[in-house]
Amino acid sequence: MKKSVLMAAALVTALLGTSLAGRAATLVANIDVSTQTMTVSKYGQVLYRWNVSTARKGYFTPRGSYRPQWTARMWYSRKYEMSPMPYSVFFRGGYAIHGTGAVKYLGRPASHGCVRLHTANAATFYSMVKEVGFGNTRIVVTD
Repeated sequence: MKKSVLMAAALVTALLGTSLAGRAATLVANIDVSTQTMTVSKYGQVLYRWNVSTARKGYFTPRGSYRPQWTARMWYSRKYEMSPMPYSVFFRGGYAIHGTGAVKYLGRPASHGCVRLHTANAATFYSMVKEVGFGNTRIVVTD
C-alpha cells in the first residue's frame, strides 16, 4: 500500500512538473523599496501590483525574506501615537504591512518603517494571508 502511494505521488509530480510540497508556498508579497511597489503572486502568477510607502528618511524598513508572525484586523501603534494600522500582517517584530489613510503618500517613502498600502489593498492581502496560512506566505523586501 505504501509503495502504491509513493508511486502515485511520483506520477502526480511528474505530470504537474513540481512537487506538492513545492506548491505549498502559495502566496508571495514582493516589496521593492526602490520602486515603492508591492507585487502579490499566488502560485507564481502575479495578481496585484500596488503602490506602497516604506520608511522615510531617518527610518528603516527591514530587508529580507520573512513569514508572517501574526495578524490584526485593526491595530493601533503604541510607538507612534496610537496611529491606526488596519489589516496588519506583522512580519518582523513591530514591522507590518498594513493599510493607511495617508494614500496621497503612496508611491514614495513616508512611513516609520512599516509597509503602508491603500486600506482596500491591505484588506485583500490580509484575507489572502488568512486563507493560505502563515506557513504558505512569504514576504520579501528588497532594494
